[in-house]
Parts: sequence; C-alpha cells; structure tokens
Amino acid sequence: MAAKVVMKLGGGLITDKSSFKAPKKEIIDSICKEISKIISNGHTVILIHGAGSFGHLLAKEWSLAGGMNPEISEQQREAVIRVRSDMIELCGYVTNSLNLHGIKCEVFPPSDWAVGTGSNFNGDLAIFENVPKGTVPVSFGDVVIVGGEAEFGILSGDDLMARISLELSSVSHCVFLLGDVDGMMDMPPNVEGSKLIPIWRAGESVETAHNSEQDVTGGIELKAARASQISRGVNEVWFINGNHPERISQLIEEGTTIGTKILG
Repeated sequence: MAAKVVMKLGGGLITDKSSFKAPKKEIIDSICKEISKIISNGHTVILIHGAGSFGHLLAKEWSLAGGMNPEISEQQREAVIRVRSDMIELCGYVTNSLNLHGIKCEVFPPSDWAVGTGSNFNGDLAIFENVPKGTVPVSFGDVVIVGGEAEFGILSGDDLMARISLELSSVSHCVFLLGDVDGMMDMPPNVEGSKLIPIWRAGESVETAHNSEQDVTGGIELKAARASQISRGVNEVWFINGNHPERISQLIEEGTTIGTKILG
C-alpha cells in the first residue's frame, strides 16, 4: 500500500547550529534524493524542517520566543523580519535540492497562514493536502503572529508535525530525522556507553541533553512529547538518523529500521 509520510528535517541535521546560517548542503541533497526515490515508488511526502542556525541564534539573541519586550521592541521587530527572511533562505536550499531531484514542491511559510504558537495554533491545514499529485508541500518552524501584547512568537516545526500528522487524512508514517544520533538514546549521545532505545513509550524516563544556548523551542524533549502525541493516531512514529536517509525507505518497505519507534 502507498504510504503517506510526514517528515521533519531537524535544524541540527541540515545546518551547523553553532555557526550563523550554515547549511549542510550535502546532507540536504542526500535526503532529497531519498525523498525522490520514495515518491517514485508511489508514496506521498509532506516535509517540515527546523530552523537550526538560520533561526535559533537570532531568535535567542532577541528573546523572540517570549514575545515582545517593550524595552527592545524595535530591535525585536527587526529580528522577526530577519528570521522570517532567513527561514525562506534555508527553505530555498531544501526546495532547490528537491527540484534538482525532479520533485515539484510548494512552500507554505507559517507566518503567511498560522496564528499562535504551541500545538493549539490556528491555521488551515488543508493547504497541505490541496496540492497536485506528486507535489511535496514544505513548511518550517517560523516566527508567527500571536494575540495580545506578545505580538509574535515562535511556532515550532514539531508542533506543525503533530497537527499535520493527526489532522490530515490517512497519514501512515511520521518520521523525525535527527542529526548525528540513531534515535532516542538512554543517555545523552555525548556520554560514553549511551545506547539506542529501539522502542520508547510515553512516560518512560530518559536522560537528554538540551542546548538552551542554541535551541529556543525545546529540543529533543519537545520532539518526544509531540511524537508521543502523534503515536495515538499514527501507527508508525519514528526517530531516525538523517545521515542515513535510506532507513526511511527501509522503514516504509520492510516495516522497521534502525531508530526509535515511539509509542503512546
């Protein structure tokens, strides 16, 4: 049967988070090549990507996640414009690579259609289904309008993943592609002896490392929470190492791969 895959390219996978606006073009190309293979095999892909060094560093510098601060509001509004522009630039690296691999795509920046942050944001998700057959809809974490005095906030790509996976029809797979790690680990990946957790259930404790200096949307903890939420409505929810994109096809064709399957 044809699969319908909602896929998230982590910001730390497709960019170097420690350097401002540093895309990992070879990684992006390898993933887009795999997406081309998946589509040529008759499957459908909806693609979300993170911000990485195109969004998090500037958002952190001007505290955009917390909304407007009257003391620095002018600088923040300028930063909002810059982050939105930078995210379009990063998305361009992804869509250009998709095009080079023969894939048509349509981009939906959240700042154009979404209001609010968190998993209860408002927006018409039907746009992700109302695209021509064979076209990949693409979106990403972004700075969006919020109500009240806050004025703006950051809508995470992980929240997009949750809503799209649960509210669109017939989603069979939800895949979070991580950078430099095979899935959920029993200890922070940089700790010697850390091991892959092949199956993770909501509520099970796990030690994680979150770099608050680079990430303003919650890191692996938010991914785990949203993945657990998604697993209540989607059978195949996985964390997979994006440096091995061939594992996505293996999962679709064989039902399993190296990674962590998330259960509710």
